[in-house]
Amino acid sequence: MTVSEAIRTRKSVRSFADKRVEPEKLDLVLEAARLAPSARNLQEWRIVVVTDAETRQQLVQAAGGQQFVGEAPVVLVCCAETDHHLMRCGLKSYPVDVSIAIDHMTLAAVELGLGSCWIGKFDPDAVRRVCGIPSDIEVVQLLPLGYPAAPGAVEKTRKPIDEIVRFERW
Repeated sequence: MTVSEAIRTRKSVRSFADKRVEPEKLDLVLEAARLAPSARNLQEWRIVVVTDAETRQQLVQAAGGQQFVGEAPVVLVCCAETDHHLMRCGLKSYPVDVSIAIDHMTLAAVELGLGSCWIGKFDPDAVRRVCGIPSDIEVVQLLPLGYPAAPGAVEKTRKPIDEIVRFERW
């Protein structure tokens, strides 16, 4: 599978098959995050891998009752151990860098036949309690990971390119 194919076929998976993710596939997904670029090469991302069924159910509650979070055989709790470095543009680097690492993982997952879904609806303090994450660590996203219950592509509705791209000037 090419990167372009992975981009075209990636979808948000909210229903997972009752099948465990093989450790070697999980390792490849995590390696994709490790290889992601970061501002000043800080590599601030940290990932808590949750496979325990009871802990995943606690994450369902921390994620506002989204049941599919617990259905996934793996939940990646994507965090940052950060000094809150500001990039020259004024943005904190850690949310950008963790997002790049997550995107690398989602594309690696597609190549491996796995699915995922970015979860931003969660209570960070509840996630910290469930996973024993220290208070100085930023919880950025949850990423349920597993085999899609309904594999295959979906029709993507996206704005046309001329609506989102400007050349040279606005």
